[in-house]
Amino acid sequence: MNLSEGTMTASKKTMTLNLTDAEMSALEELSAKKDLSKTALVRQALRLYQLVESRLEKGEKFFFEGEDKTAKAELMIL
Repeated sequence: MNLSEGTMTASKKTMTLNLTDAEMSALEELSAKKDLSKTALVRQALRLYQLVESRLEKGEKFFFEGEDKTAKAELMIL
């Protein structure tokens, strides 16, 4: 961590990400919809994936529930 004006910030690394046209389109559409940069969206997706993975490792389950609360679907991650 670097000290900058009294605050601690994490050092950052740069990487190249190869996406298909469909994946890039999805990234661009979501970043526009959420008003986030593509980098911010990828960071947010990574944090979400980490959260889901840690909860699944604890034996918890992840469900989507319909508005009427009768239809449920379990999310399974390989």
